[in-house]
Amino acid sequence: MFRTALRNVLAHKARLLMTVLAVMLGVAFVSGTLVFTNTISDAYQKSSAKGFDQVDVAVTADYQDPEGDRVGKAHDLTRAVLDRSERVPGAASAIGVVQGFTAIADKDGKLIGDGFQSQGGNYWGTKDPRYPLTSGHAPKGKGEILIDSETAERAGYEVGDTVRMSVDGPVLTPRITGIFTTDDGNVAAGGSLTLFDTATAQQLFGKAGVYDQIDVKAKPGVSQAALKAELDKALPEDTVATTTGKQLADDQAESIARSMSGMRTALLVFAGIALFVGTFIIANTFTMLVAQRTRELALMRAVGASRRQVTRSVLIEAFVVGAVAAVTGLVAGIGIGAGLRSLMGSFGGTVPDGPLVVKPATIVAALAVGILVTMLAAWLPGRRAAKIPPVAAMNSVHAKATTKSLVLRNTLGALVSAAGVAVILAATTMDGSDGQMPMGLGAVLLITGVFILTPLLSRPLIAAAAPALRAFGISGKLARQNSVRNPRRTAATASALMIGLTLITGMTVMAGSLQQAIEKMASSSIKADYVVSMANGNALSPDVEKKLEQADDVTATSPLTNAASRIDGETEYLTGVNGAAIGDLVGPKVDDGSFKVGGTQVVVDSETAKSRGWQAGSGFTVSYEDGKKQRLTVAGTYESNEFLRGILLDEATLAPHVSDPYVMQVMVKTAGGASGAVQDKLEKALGTNPAIKVQDKKDISNEIAQMFTLMLNMVYGLLAMAVIVAVLGVINTLAMSVFERSQEIGMLRAIGLDRKGTKRMVRLESLVISLFGGVLGIGLGVFFGWAAGELLATKLATYELVLPWARMGVFLLLAATVGALAALWPARRAARLNMLEAIKAE
Repeated sequence: MFRTALRNVLAHKARLLMTVLAVMLGVAFVSGTLVFTNTISDAYQKSSAKGFDQVDVAVTADYQDPEGDRVGKAHDLTRAVLDRSERVPGAASAIGVVQGFTAIADKDGKLIGDGFQSQGGNYWGTKDPRYPLTSGHAPKGKGEILIDSETAERAGYEVGDTVRMSVDGPVLTPRITGIFTTDDGNVAAGGSLTLFDTATAQQLFGKAGVYDQIDVKAKPGVSQAALKAELDKALPEDTVATTTGKQLADDQAESIARSMSGMRTALLVFAGIALFVGTFIIANTFTMLVAQRTRELALMRAVGASRRQVTRSVLIEAFVVGAVAAVTGLVAGIGIGAGLRSLMGSFGGTVPDGPLVVKPATIVAALAVGILVTMLAAWLPGRRAAKIPPVAAMNSVHAKATTKSLVLRNTLGALVSAAGVAVILAATTMDGSDGQMPMGLGAVLLITGVFILTPLLSRPLIAAAAPALRAFGISGKLARQNSVRNPRRTAATASALMIGLTLITGMTVMAGSLQQAIEKMASSSIKADYVVSMANGNALSPDVEKKLEQADDVTATSPLTNAASRIDGETEYLTGVNGAAIGDLVGPKVDDGSFKVGGTQVVVDSETAKSRGWQAGSGFTVSYEDGKKQRLTVAGTYESNEFLRGILLDEATLAPHVSDPYVMQVMVKTAGGASGAVQDKLEKALGTNPAIKVQDKKDISNEIAQMFTLMLNMVYGLLAMAVIVAVLGVINTLAMSVFERSQEIGMLRAIGLDRKGTKRMVRLESLVISLFGGVLGIGLGVFFGWAAGELLATKLATYELVLPWARMGVFLLLAATVGALAALWPARRAARLNMLEAIKAE
């Protein structure tokens, strides 16, 4: 039986090629994803581990737990703590670490790197072992800095150049006195690192005489654990915490692994989709191969082969096909992994140097996926063939599905589809987070149900295309009849394309609806012309609002100052605003009372008010950061959104109780409204600061929409794999259909159908099948997009369904293009058949 199976594989190489390609693409995607994520993760882990070479034990400030109405805050790591750490037995040296955000501009005045990856720190003494200098000398005073070598290379800076930079507000123009190398992960990821002398760093980052961390180096022969034990004895237990360098490296490695797991999961989901689509092609291929060899299998049964042996023969063929596809897919996947790593550079991301990582688990996963998926897809056709009695097979009694089997299939499909729709509709009535799992379950059920029902759906939908096909004469009529002759084959072919277009359409509907919701939210809830914030989301300097107030054309400003407080023994964050101007700068929907802020009058978002049992007129006592208490009154409640939420009170009321104001944003209203000229004036008033963003409402909505656009483009790229697999499926089905109908095509040619008409017949058949899959996919995608939107609407009040008619038209055109391209080779093959040989074919 093994030899027989092997001969069948070798005899049908051309027919099985498409199946091999389909499986290979799926395996390549899986193995490529694993290679890529393992390589990136390994590179970052090794890079971060190098960063802890100079740290045997790290001393950090412990957090003060709040008691009663007190607001908790961290203890300070002072010079005294540093000196005590350096004097403990076993300590060779101790370095005080200061860290903070530092934005440095390139020669065109633009921020270098992403805001969140633009960091600053301190250079310890005249020779810091953490940052080896490649040129220059250590910085001294506020007018001197060091920059990392990668930033210097990207921006074209050299020692002696003057740069524009900022920490939290004012623009500084220090001189570069040196360039250093670093293994910092943020720099490796495309960020920047700027170093000051320790006193300057403490002053700029608002931590005069205080360190963020103390790195202690052990003497030779002293273990990290022993040094940690000595530090624990010498330092106050309730004010500091100690961690070994090894533990820090392990924690960092675990954090990197967690951050990579999300990307890995997302990529593997799309790989799974490609494999799922490929499964239809494999099952379809083996069903047709088995059907074409029914008499051969019947003869084997007649001469003594058992049912198990027949099934085993088909599975052996699947094993050989799967093994070949898995090996080639693994090799292609390694190439994909290397390509994705190189591609990151074109998107502005950089990765630390390191080898390409191909773990044994990747090889096992690739082989297992390729072989198992192929064998599982081939099992049902093999089992079905083994059940056919030899006499019936030789007389083709089995050729058509029985009425009973069709009724059973349609009933099962209807029940599964109904269950899927019911679960999805139930999920739309739930809260956003609670409805996610039921929504996913319902989607799987509905897609499965529609797949089962596609043979039934194919007849009326393809019949609807009859008027258009009549225009092509006899070729169009034959194409329509061929499309519905074998509904199961047509359904399996169309389903592969249906799944890809369902996902693409659903994501497009959601993205378009979200973008409009964000734009609507920005226009309705923000009356301000501009919102000013830091590039990395950190706090603005209090000087920013003062400079904006003095700028020309500015009529009103308000900060959004974040401050912790205690209410009823729980931590609650307050937002300080300009009570007199806030009504002119924001316009949220008021649910109860009025939107008036001033004195002890505050406004609260409806969710917070509901959770605490407040309404307009309610009073409560707040304990500020300095421990002082005050009675406040709720003037009104408002509907929260992405731009405004929480308890709003007058800045004049909050400021006396806050020692270090955390200004998140400043809202600005101008006399002439938003314009390019006004925006330039505001940026100049702030010193053309690379760290500060001045955005109008359109900029804000575009920035948020960019995330969805990037995600959508990634989805399009990833789902293109599923569409390619679907194309292979259509080609495979048509090619095998042409082979199966060789005698019929030869007869048609003999009675007058010319080569051009034969090609047209096959092309139209392919077009009809592809459009059938496209219509189903777009219809399901719109339904899923609507359902997912109902979940989002519970969190986003301005959300409403937007149907992207133009893009859906493009998707339908894509389906038609798939059909046209897939038919090129089968149509040419059909037209070139020798009439006499085809008529004589069995």
